[in-house]
Amino acid sequence: MVNYSLISVNKGMKSVGLSFRIPYYTQWGQSLLVCGSEPVLGSWNVKTGLLLSPHHQGDELIWCGSMGVPAGFGCEYSYYVVDDDRNVLRWEAGKKRKLVLPDGLQDGEVVELHDLWQNGSDGLPFRSAFKNVIFRKTWSADIQKPLGIIQNKLDEKDAIVVHFRICCSSIEDETSIYVIGSSVKLGRWKVQDGLKLNYAGESIWEADCVMQKDDFPIKYKYSKYGKVGNFSLETGPNRELFVDFSATQPRFVLLSDGMMREMPWRGAGVAIPMFSVRSEADLGVGEFLDLKILVDWAVESGFHLVQLLPINDTSVHGMWWDSYPYSSLSVFALHPLYLRVQAISERIPEDIKEEIQRAKEKLDGKDVDYEAAMATKLSIAKKIFVLEKDSILNSSFFHKFLSENEEWLKPYAAFCFLRDFFETSDHSQWGRFSCYSIDKLEKLVSKDSVQYDIICFHYYIQFHLHLQLTEAAEYARKKGVVLKGDLPIGVDRNSVDTWVYPNLFRMNTSTGAPPDYFDKNGQNWGFPTYNWEEMSKDNYAWWRARLTQMAKYFTAYRIDHILGFFRIWELPEHAMTGLVGKFRPSIPLSQEELEREGIWDFDRLSRPYIRQEFLVDKFGASWTVIASNFLNEYQHHHYEFKDDCNTEKKIVSKLKSCTTLLLESEDKIRRNLFDLLQNIVLIRDPEDAKKFYPRFNLEDTSSFKDLDDHSKNVLKRLYYDYYFHRQENLWRQNALKTLPALLNSSDMLACGEDLGLVPSCVHPVMQELGLIGLRIQRMPSEPGLEFGIPSQYSYMSVCAPSCHDCSTLRAWWEEDEERRCRFFKTVAGSDGLPPSQCVPEIAYFVLRQHVEAPSMWAIFPLQDLLALKEEYTTRPAAEETINDPTNPKHYWRFRVHVTLESLMKDKELQTTIKDLVRGSGRSYPPSDEIEVQVNREKGVAPIMQQITAGQEKISSATLLNGSSKKEAVTVM
Repeated sequence: MVNYSLISVNKGMKSVGLSFRIPYYTQWGQSLLVCGSEPVLGSWNVKTGLLLSPHHQGDELIWCGSMGVPAGFGCEYSYYVVDDDRNVLRWEAGKKRKLVLPDGLQDGEVVELHDLWQNGSDGLPFRSAFKNVIFRKTWSADIQKPLGIIQNKLDEKDAIVVHFRICCSSIEDETSIYVIGSSVKLGRWKVQDGLKLNYAGESIWEADCVMQKDDFPIKYKYSKYGKVGNFSLETGPNRELFVDFSATQPRFVLLSDGMMREMPWRGAGVAIPMFSVRSEADLGVGEFLDLKILVDWAVESGFHLVQLLPINDTSVHGMWWDSYPYSSLSVFALHPLYLRVQAISERIPEDIKEEIQRAKEKLDGKDVDYEAAMATKLSIAKKIFVLEKDSILNSSFFHKFLSENEEWLKPYAAFCFLRDFFETSDHSQWGRFSCYSIDKLEKLVSKDSVQYDIICFHYYIQFHLHLQLTEAAEYARKKGVVLKGDLPIGVDRNSVDTWVYPNLFRMNTSTGAPPDYFDKNGQNWGFPTYNWEEMSKDNYAWWRARLTQMAKYFTAYRIDHILGFFRIWELPEHAMTGLVGKFRPSIPLSQEELEREGIWDFDRLSRPYIRQEFLVDKFGASWTVIASNFLNEYQHHHYEFKDDCNTEKKIVSKLKSCTTLLLESEDKIRRNLFDLLQNIVLIRDPEDAKKFYPRFNLEDTSSFKDLDDHSKNVLKRLYYDYYFHRQENLWRQNALKTLPALLNSSDMLACGEDLGLVPSCVHPVMQELGLIGLRIQRMPSEPGLEFGIPSQYSYMSVCAPSCHDCSTLRAWWEEDEERRCRFFKTVAGSDGLPPSQCVPEIAYFVLRQHVEAPSMWAIFPLQDLLALKEEYTTRPAAEETINDPTNPKHYWRFRVHVTLESLMKDKELQTTIKDLVRGSGRSYPPSDEIEVQVNREKGVAPIMQQITAGQEKISSATLLNGSSKKEAVTVM
């Protein structure tokens, strides 16, 4: 029992007791504490926060703590799990809790806080995908009572005010939240007599109730009750309120009951790269304004989400290599490829209109012609720019855009100018401009510079891309459709970001992935790895700026290769393949550790192990030619690479200079030489010669196979320890430093692509942070399964039959007969022979499995949806694949062969898909064909008319900052 009068407060000031209470199961050596914004709670210094004490109450472990505070006290606070030294092991997700004590508290009275731990998933309704799109009607409802205001006053001596508080983000018109329970004040379980809650804003519902001592303990639940009599009670066991009257009786009990327990919300969506969209208006490639028609089709098909691949500028090489959407030239700039040139002005001359029409016909091919589409769009845009640059560049619309984006826009424009001037994006070749500085930048973008028109053209393109994407994004929001973007894990080595912020990147390294489902030899993406230590110095400002920029357009995003935020597969810059890498960060094998285990010959283990018999086996009769050109014999029948070809890049370079001497194909010789170079057991750390990393799949190497049994057993054990045990805590800690910086930078809904070699710490951390994972049926994360079981997926997941990094459903079905037969038997439950083609019935079966899964989202590539109708399956299935991860120079050019306008007319397909969604119990947006047609025609044209006419009034704020607060929207 706490005597609050003994706790020091200022003389003459009322002292009241504040008691914290939260159920939480801890492990041995863990404790809970509360820390907050005020000094009495540690001023956010966890070391001086209030440590709580545990006690058992039934099956629950309750943590409690008390303190004295002055009347009128208010603060923000959160709970933390700590070890014995008060080091933070875990913290609550979501926003900080806010506390304002009730008015009228008397000296010595007690306020008791009953809280529940906030999990990552508890914050999902506060993400913009739900708050601003799906549940926007609830969030915009009229506030009936301000948040946190307690209305009831205490008149009776033994009375207690109980303040009920629940979060419910989805509620229909003319429906209210009630709390009903065992007490008379709660209606004795009759909703008509229950306690009605008031809407307090931000999806929070609250009410106060004066209770007597005899009412406790109270059992209760929250429910929804509408005017037409519709009633629904929350799921799960009864909630229970217990007050300990053996201690000082509280006068106020403030309940924070978390989320209302309902059947989890589930939705569906469609995924398609922006470049793959085809419309009647585009110039050979999908454009941002096409998203409006795609959104309409999504709504008519029952989808709440449209997912895209990255849309940032990738114009590094000036050729089709730039079709790779994950190799960003700038993580802020939008790609000019997606510009609709005919929408950038209302006064396009007839000759340019005719040029646009000719280009439209010429570029309307089966696939994207990246180089032709880019060249055509930029050429036409330059002609329009020359005609209207003065009116645009002097408009307040443009000045507002420039002032809000100049931190990235000016370096981007300068980079593009220098790239074209020097004819390379490799900024190390730019002479005095190789090293970025503010002074150099200001001279490059100065109005007095001879290249100022070129600089302004890049501003102009980005301005119009911003207007067009903003229009499409706002349209999606109004239609109740989440627009989901993609956050690439890397940036191109020759990018604006590496030029401006070289200290944030490890330029002597390359990013990739170890061998996995996608590629048995690993992947090398060529991006420099991040210098996380440097990034942490300003609390990851570069990442925070990226997410802030992205949130201007998207309400959800996919974190590409989320495993890279735990650890990244780091390769030397001179590597071309992805096999011989190491994880960063990771705890290496030390020389001392290896010597204790009886491992001594480090040169033998870390240098390519090349014997003459290997050369004969790989190169046959021409082995001597290979050896004389690439190798030195340093010991009888043992060889090493010459200095001019001892890396993968050097081998490729030398092969080009001596092809006339070689009898076999260059590709075959290169592969065999790479095999020899990779024939090692340990990788020596280039920065510390006494540290080593086990080569991935070391048991497959002939170097390992030639070792003695003792060495094999030791290295095998250390290999499994390195890859599957010793790093787990380090990787968890690393992710908990980096990922929260991303998640707290915006209110977008975050989904993590967690495919590949997944450490055991990944899924618990994602769950803790409220991150949604990805499940692809043919790439199950569960060990021992060949095919995932969608009905067993967790709620916090996106499920999909395929994705851009693998073959489509049709292509997969046709490419592997044996696997197709196993799927037909084990998943479809049929003993017969499966059809050789993925007929619509097969597609329907697979899609239905996914749409009925418990996953929060079922997102389908558009190609897989088109497989539901035979007329859309005439194109060879293999041509529908977007990416081949095994080919680093893959041409990303797939285009859907049917226009969006044609899909809008296909009511049969829409009905088939919508019936699938409805039948699964997933949510779907309302459709309104009349409103769709009218709104889709509206665009940036009125804005452009105002600019060209010199009329710049309030609509600029609407376009650049979002819609008017007075707009009326309806969503289910």
